[in-house]
Amino acid sequence: MNVGIIGVGLMGHGIARNVLRRGGFALSFLDHPGNQPTEELLGLGAKAKDTSAKVAQASDVVILCVTGSPQVETILTGPDGVIAGLRPGTVVVDCSTALPASTVKMAKAVKAAGGNFIDAPMTRTAKFAHEGKLNLLVGGDADVLERVRPVLASFTEAVTHVGGISAGHRLKLLHNYVSVGFMSLLAEAAAQSADAGIDPQSFVDVLAGGGGASIALDRLAPFITTGDRDALPFAISNALKDFTYYRTMSADADAQHLIADGIHRALSDAVDSGEGDAYLPELVRIFRRGA
Repeated sequence: MNVGIIGVGLMGHGIARNVLRRGGFALSFLDHPGNQPTEELLGLGAKAKDTSAKVAQASDVVILCVTGSPQVETILTGPDGVIAGLRPGTVVVDCSTALPASTVKMAKAVKAAGGNFIDAPMTRTAKFAHEGKLNLLVGGDADVLERVRPVLASFTEAVTHVGGISAGHRLKLLHNYVSVGFMSLLAEAAAQSADAGIDPQSFVDVLAGGGGASIALDRLAPFITTGDRDALPFAISNALKDFTYYRTMSADADAQHLIADGIHRALSDAVDSGEGDAYLPELVRIFRRGA
């Protein structure tokens, strides 16, 4: 299969290099100023294309790895978009984090154009993307998933089919709500602990030995103890986007979102204060008294 990718950012770059190196697939990618450096990909034989339509024309599988629903919709349906160049039977794999309602709409548009669509958002970080160990939550037809599984296997450790179209994106928003929610709560507690003069390592050790033990604590601990933010290179602005999507999804489903509202407000305040590009562990600093 010939593979195309649109969105060669922190996550997409790791996907692309593993599609080439581990999978051995021919790869085309959209040349875009937001890409990570692409010299390695070009050296491995990847081909740069100047429109999404041209990526689609060269591909049996098109992977989307962009910020969110507005970008996905533009890439698929805009002028020179994927649908304009889609070949019959091509599978669009949306690895972005997106609104379920938009996902259903985009899947219908791709189907009407003669293609197939699955939503396959990622969990784990850019480090795992580089190592080819991402986890995917896939929504869509199981037969379509099986057709593209060899491609997905080149950059993943686990691929889980979780239901029909949009189920992957719905579960990803639930996952990020819990994950970012845990880290926001921990950051607020760590900030208060620091303001009280408690030794940061003692704070981490006490939580790790009790009810606070978690992956969330593991990811925040380097910043709490040494100021190292790079254990989780995930911008607060992206966390706010995911929480906004979660609240929209919850409102659409008439589901409770009181706790999400509080965390959304805290993330919004951080972004409004100019901290949108800070990484999520830096909430510990932002939540400090007098910060």
